[in-house]
Amino acid sequence: MKDLISKEVVFNHGIEQVWNAITKAEELSTWFIKADFKAEKGYQYTFTAEPNEKGCTVISGEVKVATPYKLVYSWIVADTKTETIVTWKLTPTASGTKLKLEHSGIANYAGETAIAMFESFNGGWDNCINGLISYLKETINAG
Repeated sequence: MKDLISKEVVFNHGIEQVWNAITKAEELSTWFIKADFKAEKGYQYTFTAEPNEKGCTVISGEVKVATPYKLVYSWIVADTKTETIVTWKLTPTASGTKLKLEHSGIANYAGETAIAMFESFNGGWDNCINGLISYLKETINAG
């Protein structure tokens, strides 16, 4: 069973614009899920999806690392006690910013649940990245 989801994308946007989009609650709430979030080590965050949205309704966890351009937090789906880890890393490029997203620890779920969660998370992160791309293009208007 695979235990690591990895996504990589290069944006034609400055690193600060991408960083703000993934760390500021008001921006996260626009393109991802309604967020009570601060990129501060130890912050206990909550993402709350609308009841009619597909997938998880509440995600919670703790920010583990929040250094310039690296963000790591635990990811606990509502009604489970299983902790996985989400890592975002940004690197400047000649024309913008490279984002690498990793979601690990999915094998912490028991048996068939791990396979189902891997598939769900993998598709969910594709949607997430697409939402971020649209947000940056339409809202930030930088490329």
